[in-house]
Amino acid sequence: MPSRPAPATRRIETGNGLLAFFDWRGQPGNADPPLVFAHATGFHARVWDAVIELFPERRCIALDLPGHGRSEGGPVSDWRAVAADVSVVLQSIKLRGAIGIGHSMGAHLLVQCAADSPATFGRLVLFDPVICAPEFYAPAGPLYTGDAPHPAIRRKRDFDSPEAMMERFRARDPYCLFDARVFEDYCRHGLLPREGGGFELACSPEVEASIYASSRSNSGILEAAKRVDVPALVIRAKQTEFTDFKSSPTWPALASIMPRGEDLHRPDRTHFHPFEDPADAARIIAGFIG
Repeated sequence: MPSRPAPATRRIETGNGLLAFFDWRGQPGNADPPLVFAHATGFHARVWDAVIELFPERRCIALDLPGHGRSEGGPVSDWRAVAADVSVVLQSIKLRGAIGIGHSMGAHLLVQCAADSPATFGRLVLFDPVICAPEFYAPAGPLYTGDAPHPAIRRKRDFDSPEAMMERFRARDPYCLFDARVFEDYCRHGLLPREGGGFELACSPEVEASIYASSRSNSGILEAAKRVDVPALVIRAKQTEFTDFKSSPTWPALASIMPRGEDLHRPDRTHFHPFEDPADAARIIAGFIG
């Protein structure tokens, strides 16, 4: 049973389509800065529900990134353009001094937004951001080209029901690691009704594959991180090999180049830390924001 009322669904035109977000009202009279959540590639805003419910007194805003969830958008060639769309939304709702909480690509985007609009965030909590070592950005061009698109392009897109999606993925890696509530939210909110019946993925395989293929596109992200002069906690999972989705992509020195960065290494967790243990993620957030 949810511990707080359902969020309002809102959409803002960014110039590249409508971007959706979900807005949970805080308790009346609560003046604490709102929490703003940004998700990973291929996911959606509502994977944060289990974390958000642990902050019932706060206003919480969870974004559907372009081409994900209920937001419009096609394949991505430049992560900076995605960050610009997110910034349009954050500016439109007049956020100042908010707490930015991002995971994976979502954390990357919040760092760029914080660098571009310094007043928007007062603190950042970054779960395993896709901000890699400097040498990753040295070669120009996409990671996957020509006859070798990213494997996400082959993802199954059509399902008879959310339950069918759960049945297909429940025992598969990495979904088998997810907290049961998060896994259900991932499936139920990750599908859209399909014309003619059934459902399809809210984030199409083409969009997901394009984001992975363009992950080098924001080669200025490390310089942007150096301009983010607010307290920023970087939570890094275990690192194995680059092609393992469960491995941390985060440059271990990232926090050290941020003016007020702090590093928290969690080798007991994978890249999907907030989905594996939302209560642990919430504890980390609460401990950092006070």
